[in-house]
Parts: sequence; C-alpha cells; structure tokens
Amino acid sequence: MPIEPTEAIWMNGEMVPWQEAKVHVLTHALHYGSGVFEGIRAYRTERGVAVFRLADHIERLLASAKILMMDAPFTHSQLVDATKELIRVNRLDDGCYIRPIMFLGYGEMGLNTIPCKTDVAIAAWPWGTYLGEEGMMKGIRMKVSSWQRHSPNAIPTAAKNTGMYVNSSLAKLEALKAGYDEAIVLAPDGRVSECTGENIFAVKRGRIVTPQVSQAGALSGITMDSIEVIASDLGYTVTHEPLIRTDFYLAEEAFLTGTAAEVVPVVEVDDRVVGSGQPGPITREIQSTYLAAARGELDRYKDWLDYVD
Repeated sequence: MPIEPTEAIWMNGEMVPWQEAKVHVLTHALHYGSGVFEGIRAYRTERGVAVFRLADHIERLLASAKILMMDAPFTHSQLVDATKELIRVNRLDDGCYIRPIMFLGYGEMGLNTIPCKTDVAIAAWPWGTYLGEEGMMKGIRMKVSSWQRHSPNAIPTAAKNTGMYVNSSLAKLEALKAGYDEAIVLAPDGRVSECTGENIFAVKRGRIVTPQVSQAGALSGITMDSIEVIASDLGYTVTHEPLIRTDFYLAEEAFLTGTAAEVVPVVEVDDRVVGSGQPGPITREIQSTYLAAARGELDRYKDWLDYVD
C-alpha cells in the first residue's frame, strides 16, 4: 500500500520536511536491523482526532529498546507530545497511521552497539486498513507458511525489532505469490504463533482462543489486548491455549487483529473453509465494537483515546 507523503516528519526533536527526512547509507540499523518501532492509529472522532492507546504503544517502544540494550534519548512523555504535535503540524484531522522508530544511527560499524547513538523518528500519513476494505468486510484467505517464527532463545520475540521482520516479509511474500491474502506462522515446535504482522484468534464452541504468546514466540499485541477486553465485556470467554493448524481448519470462526489490520475475519485456511465460509457473528460483533471504541463512540473505552487537541 503506497505511502501518501505529508508535510513533516519528527526527527530527533525537530520537525523535518518529509522529503528531507533522510539517514546516511552507513546507518547501523540499515546494515544490522538494529531498530525498534511501533504501528499506531489515530481516528477521527466527534471531539476531533484521537490516537488509539498512544501511551501503551510508546511504552512498548521503550520496552523494545530496553530489550535490545538501546539507550532511549527521549522520555515517554516527550514521545507522546511529539506524536500529537506531528499530527497537528500535518493537519491529519481525518485520522492517520503513525510510525515511531528508534534505531542505531551513523557513526559506528560492527556488531558492538555500545558506542552507537540512538536516533528517533516519527512519521504519520493517511493509510487505509492494511488488508483492504474487502478483506475487512468479506474475510481473507490464509495459508500456513513454510517459514517458522523465531525461537525466543534465538531472538527476543517480546521486542518489536526491525530486523526480525525479514521473517514476516518472507512469509507474507510466500502467501501472496501462492494466491492467499496473509500467512499463519508456526513456532519451531509446530504450534501456531501469529500472522506476519497480526495476532490470530479462533472461535471454538463459542469460546475465543488465541495462542499463548510467550511460548509461541508471538508479539503481545496491543490490539489483541483491546480485543480481549472487548470480548470479555461482550460476555465471551477468552483463553490463551496452545493451538495447531488444524484448530483453525475446524474453528467455527477465526479472525486476526493488529493496529494496521484492525480486526479482519478469516474465512479460509490452507484451502479449508473456516466455519460457514463467511465472517461469523462473534467476529462481526467484536469488529464493530472495536471500531466504535477507536472512533470514540463508546464511553466505556474512552481511556484508550488520547485526543490531539
């Protein structure tokens, strides 16, 4: 999905014109994947544009940096304020996608990162739902990837690290070239981990089940957490359990969640129809409630919104 340029990008404490937001070819992160990032969304509401769970996303960004032993040059509150200011400067009143990134910059080469300086940037631009409006409405087709998810003892899967996403990209490309919309990635032990950039849920006998994040090597999603709260509030039981691919073949419903994707029904896995082959009623109820919460339509979830003005 192409990026629509906006006026400015926040870089190391300054607003920089979009076309001038550049890094050196010898930037450490370009060579070694030494960066962490977040995906965040802001939505238009009746009160004005609001960022969904901004504080939680920035908290996870800083946690990822700590895991990779990167020194964060800005505080949580500074990054929250910078994000809001960026949205104001770019006049993104209809909402937007936000990409904060913290990375090791130019000046040191090699695997010893101790001398490296950390750079920080935040960009924001209008961006539709990641898997498309049709996918949101009608559901998507998925395949189990031949690429395994990382072992937590090979790379820290609790961090949202830039370099780790080569794994996701390979799985995504494999699925797209085979004619599917998205991939399910398995942990080294064969259990379901997550998708290439989303968490995944199955509905089994009316219960909502998702993989055990830490054991499966999946990222603990902020959208996933939101969905668990919403589902519980709607009266559904949500559990974390070990899942294998056949659990999704036989599920009554399935859906995936992520900031970019939001909530997307899954109607087919490995050429097996999931449930009726249409987005199920539980998925639809959760999807509509999540979008209403993000757009400020439900007072119950007002604390998830950080208003820009």
